Formats: sequence, structure tokens, C-alpha cells
Amino acid sequence: MKTIKVGIIGSGGIARFHAEAYKRLPYVEVAAVADIVPGRAKQFAEALGLEQAAAFDSHEELLRLPLDAVSICTPNAAHHRPTVDALRAGKHVLLEKPMSVTLEEALDMVAARRAAGTILSIGFQPRYDPNMKLVTEIVRSGRLGDLYYVEVAGGRRRGMPGGTFIRRKLAGAGVLADLGCYSLDLALNALGHPRPVTVSAYASNRFGRNPKYHPEADRFEVEDFGVAMIRFENDLVMQLKISWAMHMDTLGPTLFLGTEAGLKVTPYGTGPWSGAWDGRIGGITLYHDEFGRHTQTEIPLIEHDLNLFFEKVRDFAEAVRDGGPAPIPGEQILIQQAIIDAILRSAEAKREVEIDGRIWNV
Repeated sequence: MKTIKVGIIGSGGIARFHAEAYKRLPYVEVAAVADIVPGRAKQFAEALGLEQAAAFDSHEELLRLPLDAVSICTPNAAHHRPTVDALRAGKHVLLEKPMSVTLEEALDMVAARRAAGTILSIGFQPRYDPNMKLVTEIVRSGRLGDLYYVEVAGGRRRGMPGGTFIRRKLAGAGVLADLGCYSLDLALNALGHPRPVTVSAYASNRFGRNPKYHPEADRFEVEDFGVAMIRFENDLVMQLKISWAMHMDTLGPTLFLGTEAGLKVTPYGTGPWSGAWDGRIGGITLYHDEFGRHTQTEIPLIEHDLNLFFEKVRDFAEAVRDGGPAPIPGEQILIQQAIIDAILRSAEAKREVEIDGRIWNV
């Protein structure tokens, strides 16, 4: 069996999850780690029992090695350069979400991937939840008829992070990038990635900018709440509601409305940090009304003990080993990056805006 040599760029908490997952795969060797903080890559490798791994203070040095693939686990603002450099160096790339800080960066990544002919897969582990797959199967099966409205709601009552997450230059966006990308991925993947046309949106940071609710209020530059109406080419509309903080228990379930039936999906858990689609599904209900008769069917959830993060890493490693396609292609995620970009532009302009058409020309 061919041994896949992998490098990890970044050595924070997410990098640890990647390293632990790779260590469970007998055909993978974590051959190198890089971090811009001097000495940190070496400390990371030693702490995780990766003594054989070379340690570098820059990703450029790591990419000179004969590696098959890299995991990029850097802060959002540092996704773009290592990804493009890795692709141009002929490496396959597993990139943590969100894909990028700006749409320009995402376009550059996809262009680099196509030029290189390698894999660029984006790390959305909820796709590996059997219940997420079940939602996708139901939506795509035709059981709902013609879909005309989708409502994606995800949020936390008190889930505001700090540090690099709240600086626009470093994060690009706030809750829209952090949690909204999960909500958008749930809906867009289930729908088969339809083509968005326009967006009308509102965003605010009334909690993040208030020292009563956030200790870094004077540095809070991104949105902690967002809502948008997104129009698609096939006369489908989607409403997105997302929050880091609010005086409410929930923003509600995710809804798929069709001409034959409707589907309601609720996130798992309760409490100030629950309610986002980075976790498990709490319930799936199918609704149908015909000739005055109403039916409401609770669809049994699929019990599992899968480590979704491990499944994500394994799927990527197998694609590299077997020469398969990217499990979650960057081209798919480019659509949600364009939607987030349009939401931010619309919220600032206080009017409807068009989706940047360059995403179809990469």
C-alpha cells in the first residue's frame, strides 16, 4: 500500500485534530509541520508523538519537501497564501473552513487548483453525519415536489468568540463566515448547489460592540447577526438567519418548502452555545396536506458513533491515495463564498445586490 506523506500548516487546536486523524490511518505519514511562530511546529510535533516529522517556521520551507498533500489549519486570514502556494507546488490540499476571507481569495484558490490539477477539498465535517446525508437524500429525491422556499436558521444566544474572529482584516466576516458557512452548506448541498442571482441582506454587531456583552467591544469589527434573502435562477428563494448573540432561545428550524411536502430540520441541543449546523441534527419532520388531511411524520434519526472530523480527514486521504476527486470541491464552496460576499455588500449598501458573476468564469 502506498504511503501518503502529509504536511500540516498551522499548529493550533484544529491542527491537532488533523494530526490525530492522520495518525489513525496506517497508510499516512505526517512528515512535516509548519507554523510562523518560531519553535511552535517542533513543540507541536513532539507533543503529538510525531518525532519523525520535520518542523519549519514557514510554509514555504515545508512545501519544498516531496509531500503528497497538506492540511491547512491556519487562522482565516492565513488560508489564502498557503493554499495557493501548496497547489502551485503540486500538493493536494485539505483546507479548513471558511474557505477564505474574501471572494477574491477564493477565486484565486480555485484558479490555482484548476491550473495544478490537484485536489482542493474544504473541511465541512457535518457532511459526514448520516442524518445530514438523509436530509440531502430526501430533498433531492423529489418527495417534496418543486422547491420554492428554503429557510436556514442557525445561531447561538451567547456564542461570540474573540481574537482573530472579530477583526475584519483577519476574519473577513463574523458570524456569517464562522457559522453561516455551515448553514449555507447544509442547504446548498441538499439543493444540489443551485445558481444564486441576487441577495438582499441586513447585518449588525449590536452585541459585539457593547462592552456589556463582549470584553473586546472596542476591537469588534464584524457582524454578530445577519439575515438575507437569496434568489436563485430556478425561481427558488432562500432566507438565511444567523447569530452569535441574541435575546432569544433559537432562530428556528431549517425549512424546505415544496409543492408536494415540506421538511423541517432542527439542530441538536439547547443552551447558549447550541443551535448551529456545526453539530448534529436534532430532528427531521416531513409535512404533507392533501384534501383537508394533514400528515406529520417524524423521520427516525440514524444513530451513529462516527467521529465526523476523522471521517472528513480519511475521505481526503483516500482520495489522495486512490487518485479520486475532491470530497468537498472548492468549486462548490465558491458559491457560498460569493453569497457571503454579496450579503456583506448588500448590508453595507442597504439594498439588493447581484452575485459576483466571476464565480462562473474561473
